[in-house]
Amino acid sequence: MSALRRERHSVRSLLTAALLVGGGLLGVAASPSPSPSGGASAGAEGPTEAGTAFRTATPVQLGQGATADASTGDYLYWVLPLDSGQRATVRASVTLPAATGRHSSSTWQLDVYDGLRRRQPCMYGTQTGTAAKDAATVDLSCTLRPVRSGADQWAGDPLPGAYYIRLTVTDLAQEDLGQPVRARLRAESTDVGGAYAADDALAVPLVPGAGTASGIAPADGWSGTWWSDRWLWTAAGGLLAALAGIGGHRLTRGAGRPVRVPPTA
Repeated sequence: MSALRRERHSVRSLLTAALLVGGGLLGVAASPSPSPSGGASAGAEGPTEAGTAFRTATPVQLGQGATADASTGDYLYWVLPLDSGQRATVRASVTLPAATGRHSSSTWQLDVYDGLRRRQPCMYGTQTGTAAKDAATVDLSCTLRPVRSGADQWAGDPLPGAYYIRLTVTDLAQEDLGQPVRARLRAESTDVGGAYAADDALAVPLVPGAGTASGIAPADGWSGTWWSDRWLWTAAGGLLAALAGIGGHRLTRGAGRPVRVPPTA
């Protein structure tokens, strides 16, 4: 094999290795991370009561099934910790009184507020539902935007910390106020990884400083603020660029060498 052919073979091998290494890193970065909601608390029984205001909100963890007995017209509050990179879905179901004792339909609403008590919009889900007079239950859901590690306060983006869940009836016949209902709540999340990561980060999560929800945190603790899988994408891109540069340099250096022609007899 001539020197030029050996040089080209070496460059091809180098570029192939670069693609393999880069592809491996990108594959690791693209693979979904396990959801924090899949820990020991997943499927566990949660609290059996709800608070009646922000300050008395009952703490609940991802994957727990919370319940509460209440009366129509009550405001029910729970508080949930959400960390960076989590996209939470909150589901609520209300078991209504017997149809024979009700006078009209009822409209129920599920609202979610962040640690600054800013109402967070739902990406999708049935946030408000109307139950007919003879309906046995009404089901609601709200999927939030992914939680970012940091953002300007005026932007209204969801940030790590406590998230308050409020469930109440918004439209009801006056005669039906005070009738017994039973509420069920469950929140789960998926991990969106570094796709929604931010360059800045909060110094501490937004959690309340007083009340029953003080010190609320995920079952596995807060994940920290600086790491995301964007670092893997950055490392893979840098490695590919470096190897491609080395391969290009060796290829052009080999192409510039004079080709030796064997002397004729």
